[in-house]
Amino acid sequence: MHLVSKTYSSAELAYREVKERILTGALPGGELISEGEIAGALGMSRTPVREAFLRLEAEGWMKLYPKRGALVVPVPVAEAEHVVHARYVVEVAAVRALAAADRTALTAELHSSLHRQREVAATGDREAFASADTDFHRAYVVAGGNPLLTGFYDSLRERQRRMNSLALRRGNSEMGQIIDQHADLADLVTAGEPERFAEALVAHLSGVHRLELRGL
Repeated sequence: MHLVSKTYSSAELAYREVKERILTGALPGGELISEGEIAGALGMSRTPVREAFLRLEAEGWMKLYPKRGALVVPVPVAEAEHVVHARYVVEVAAVRALAAADRTALTAELHSSLHRQREVAATGDREAFASADTDFHRAYVVAGGNPLLTGFYDSLRERQRRMNSLALRRGNSEMGQIIDQHADLADLVTAGEPERFAEALVAHLSGVHRLELRGL
């Protein structure tokens, strides 16, 4: 039993570590990696790494090639567009629902988030900033009060993190520029102006992710 537990723990550790590297872009899309390479980096045998790779392939993060290694699947352009479109629909719906609600607590939360983003930006930690970015947008989705939309939005979180990290790594936008755009979005949420918010959100998302958002 002890050996089974140890193997499971190692496989879980390998899974979490490799997935985190994929989400942060430390393992970029298109890169071919080997079980031995990861096993050596994590100080474990190949068996738990193999289990982790199989799990990641089942989730769509990797593609395994026998005797060659594992390919980190890049973010397909179509998927990126679908994620951003889904985000737009949920975020705008939440802000429209908030237009007639008391936004006092949310305003304070958004200002706190902006302060946190500025602190992180000052350190240059892109991965922490990508996470703070995701948390900022989620704040007003949750405040919208629709648990079904919040649950759906949360299901996109890992893809959002990866896309945010990718955007920051390739220099689509500087952190300061993103914070300025977030501040504008926060002001529009606070002012209860969902239509202007929708326009600003399209410009923000299309710029950060280098996408032409048609039909929005």
